[in-house]
Amino acid sequence: MAGVVRPGTASYDNLVPIADRLELLEADLLDEPSLVAALESVQPEEVYNLASPSFVPASWDRPVETARFAAVGATSLLEAIRATDPAIRFYQSSSSEIFGEPRESPQTETTPPEPVTPYGVAKAYAHFIVHSYRRRYGLYACSGILYNHESPRRPLEFLPRKVAHGAASISLGLQDELVLGDLDARRDWGYAGDYVCAMWLMLQQDEPGDYVVSSGESHSVRELVQCAFTHVGLDWQEHVRVDPALQRGPAELHRLVGDPTKARQTLGWEPEVDFTRLVRLLVDADVSRLRSGEAATSIERQ
Repeated sequence: MAGVVRPGTASYDNLVPIADRLELLEADLLDEPSLVAALESVQPEEVYNLASPSFVPASWDRPVETARFAAVGATSLLEAIRATDPAIRFYQSSSSEIFGEPRESPQTETTPPEPVTPYGVAKAYAHFIVHSYRRRYGLYACSGILYNHESPRRPLEFLPRKVAHGAASISLGLQDELVLGDLDARRDWGYAGDYVCAMWLMLQQDEPGDYVVSSGESHSVRELVQCAFTHVGLDWQEHVRVDPALQRGPAELHRLVGDPTKARQTLGWEPEVDFTRLVRLLVDADVSRLRSGEAATSIERQ
């Protein structure tokens, strides 16, 4: 298994658990020759493009960078595949953000894209360019329209991880409160591991296609918080403070919930981790991480 990383980046802490099973190659997503060189070196049968600035609110701060990597980068990779080996099967990570404020809910593969953020617009471009290359050149290219997919490897700026870390930290006496924004905001949350299985299944089919990958359920931030704090035996209302300054206001998207029927019927995909189990998994991971940190600190003090 091989992965492409940015040139000059020193460390990849997230990759430590699988470092012995992963070959890292340096390439620039915006430099087609470097991508061709990487492909020629590895000679893969499948390529998964997950590269993109992933924190949606930040796309307003860096709209040009977001467009380059999420839109132009996907095109550059498709061109590199076409130049190197058109038989390579390609997966593009699309996003529910392409739907913006959707006309219908839940959304399917035929719901019209109406993105409203720079991230969503860039992802919509990438989604359409995959379809164009599939039609024009006959490439085996798929887009997975992924809804929010979480894991303990997420950075703390992502809400589910922030909530899980807060509940774990408060339960261990390491902090007193968790400050959040809109508790009524809703999302379709799933487990990243399940969604990666869906990605792989897309490239195992006889014909390429696009698929919505989601839980099919909508949950509020309030439900997320309640589940996390209940798991560590705490009443969330005693520890959570709402700060209106953290609310997205007009930038908040509504009614984003996917219909994964096609993925279930065509791919035979079934997520194994439901909402409650996902939240508990996140909290347990942070409890374990924080306890390990406590143990390390204790040893250092001795």
